[in-house]
Amino acid sequence: MTARALMFQGTGSDVGKSLVVAGLARAFTLRGMAIRPFKPQNMSNNAAVTADGGEIGRAQALQARAAKVPLSVHMNPVLLKPQSEVGAQVVVQGKVEGNARAAEYQNLKSGLMPRVLESFELLRSQADLVLVEGAGSASEINLRNNDIANMGFARAADVPVVLIGDIDRGGVIASLAGTKLVLDPEDAAMIRGFIVNRFRGDPTLFADGMRMIEALTGWQQIGLLPYFKEASRLPAEDALGVNGPSERKSGAKVKVAVPILPHISNFDDLDPLEAEPDVDLIRVRPGQAIPGDCDLVLLVGSKATISDLAALRQAGFDIDIAAHHRRGGRVLGLCGGYQMLGKKISDPDGIEGPPGSVEGLGLLDVETVLSNDKRLETVSGESFDGTSFSGYEMHIGRTMGMDCSRPFSVVSGNPEGAISADRRVFGTYIHGLFSDDRQRSAWLKRLGGSSSGLDYEASVDAVLDRLAAHMEHHLDLDGLLRLAR
Repeated sequence: MTARALMFQGTGSDVGKSLVVAGLARAFTLRGMAIRPFKPQNMSNNAAVTADGGEIGRAQALQARAAKVPLSVHMNPVLLKPQSEVGAQVVVQGKVEGNARAAEYQNLKSGLMPRVLESFELLRSQADLVLVEGAGSASEINLRNNDIANMGFARAADVPVVLIGDIDRGGVIASLAGTKLVLDPEDAAMIRGFIVNRFRGDPTLFADGMRMIEALTGWQQIGLLPYFKEASRLPAEDALGVNGPSERKSGAKVKVAVPILPHISNFDDLDPLEAEPDVDLIRVRPGQAIPGDCDLVLLVGSKATISDLAALRQAGFDIDIAAHHRRGGRVLGLCGGYQMLGKKISDPDGIEGPPGSVEGLGLLDVETVLSNDKRLETVSGESFDGTSFSGYEMHIGRTMGMDCSRPFSVVSGNPEGAISADRRVFGTYIHGLFSDDRQRSAWLKRLGGSSSGLDYEASVDAVLDRLAAHMEHHLDLDGLLRLAR
């Protein structure tokens, strides 16, 4: 028997589609159903390594976790990873297939639909219900030709749609009713229900609003979903999360400063640190200075290392980092941040832009050569102090030099990363380092703080359980099952 499917599209970006699908995935899984998440096309620099050796968007990784199933490349068959100058890297069924500018990609899409449908049918063969997430806005009719992300997919796969609107940003009645107005009638006919998300206050005050939307659209109301405060404790996919305001923690013993650069990637590496009461995680943006009293400067991943290194210098962060190091402070570079800490980054094949090389920050005696080979692998090993860890690698390029003789870690018997001669600058390609409670505890102790004893992975699952209960209470889940086909 073929699994049923239901698609969740939005009136715009960041209306909560990913979170709703994650919550529903956990809720239906707790009901005993076999659930698979699916997003035909995603655009994100925050990705996860899959069990079948590829990469997918971080949102689909969270949704798979909510469904309690291994990650698969088929959950996100087309992933676009924005880069500087050369447009976006195009990842199809987990593997990089090249780069394309926005206009070029529009011409590629029609050729990608068969592979999108192939992945979708494979997931349907494994599930009772496939929860499909759209991308951006359903009303982007200027992009409707060859669309594979929203109505183009819904029509091709014959999957009914539930439309999500965000009341927190205002104008939700107009955004939902207006979507029906601008859509082609056959596209609009695919929408069967709607959800109003992120409501704050007394829900009875919007009861008339829900009825008005129903009357204007003819769509079934699935529910008025209150704002879920704990969403911030789940790994985010969108860089909007890191660009939000930093909440300072009074009494925290450890200050970690993170320069926020334009092409930041895999920024969920920050989440476990933020969850620690003893860590004041300070996001430093251009125009601000890295605090002189911070204990650690953390340079995280980048999808465009050379471009972000230039942005780092333009913001004056290089001067702040050098001063921090002279004062005896520690610096840790993860992936792209590791490459920036070296003496030179070379791009002979023009992967990130025009071929050439640039000087790095020079805090590690290493050099990086970028190449088309991409390493995607889950790993485990021991760091330089003997502390075990598990994580993953997702990078291009090879880094070599004298400081590699002092490796950051040993992975499968092989040295990895580098440490400076003064043992205050560290570089590694390992992502997910701080999600490992052992590593996070060791770093907090090294920096003069203490771990709260947080089981980070268990805490994420507990939030997903509470999100599922939130969905059960406020949405008509039985109604959703009746709409699915």
